[in-house]
Amino acid sequence: MKINELKYKVLESSYKSQLPHIGSALSCADILYCLYYKNILKYLDFKNPNRDRFILSKGHAATILYCILDDLINNTNINLNTIATPNNCLEEHPSLNSILGIEASTGALGHGIGIAVGLALSAKIRKQSFNTYVLLGDGECNEGSVWESVNFASSHNLNNLKIIIDNNNWQGTGRSLDISTNNLKNQFEAFGCEVIEIAGHIHYEIISALKKETFKPLCIIAKTIKGKDISFMEDDNNWHYRILTKEELDICKKELNI
Repeated sequence: MKINELKYKVLESSYKSQLPHIGSALSCADILYCLYYKNILKYLDFKNPNRDRFILSKGHAATILYCILDDLINNTNINLNTIATPNNCLEEHPSLNSILGIEASTGALGHGIGIAVGLALSAKIRKQSFNTYVLLGDGECNEGSVWESVNFASSHNLNNLKIIIDNNNWQGTGRSLDISTNNLKNQFEAFGCEVIEIAGHIHYEIISALKKETFKPLCIIAKTIKGKDISFMEDDNNWHYRILTKEELDICKKELNI
């Protein structure tokens, strides 16, 4: 299965590059897979001004985006084995690179949605038909800049903006609900979004939500599991930081049937 191949590429490239954030990449892998492989994003020609835009606001999950772009565009400048080294253009957090298909520099949490709102507004002003999709972490929603951006988007009726929350209920230092007791559904609704809650690893639910047409900004709260599909990683926040050993990588390969 393509999705399992992508998940293994994430694990293998993280092992070879000695990069963390594996759990975060796996929790949103199914979402990015549906965006890029299930006819959601329009025009994967990154020079086309009418292409749909995707912003990975939770930039620490960059490895899954890199693995997908490597598979789809076959650019020789993408080297998944040495991410975040001096001679590699792929950084630990993504940087704007139109040749590789990276739409924005992200990783400073709370910044990506502001960029996405600006792109959605520009499409309205220029009467362009593209949609802008932005993926945030649930912990990222602690940032005030997220709510300033959402408030602006709803006040300008940006129904071409699709916000996706990777709701794995973890952030860097603990459970999201222990750190912030805010109800995300209620909060996004209060700020003027139409909100859908879905199972973030069930592809037909993801695709149906992403295709939904609305009259205001859409927020999709995707209930996910950090480290999804690897038995010893699932819902374990240690894999926000840990690096795989060769023995663990071999176990992952077997569990993904690669």
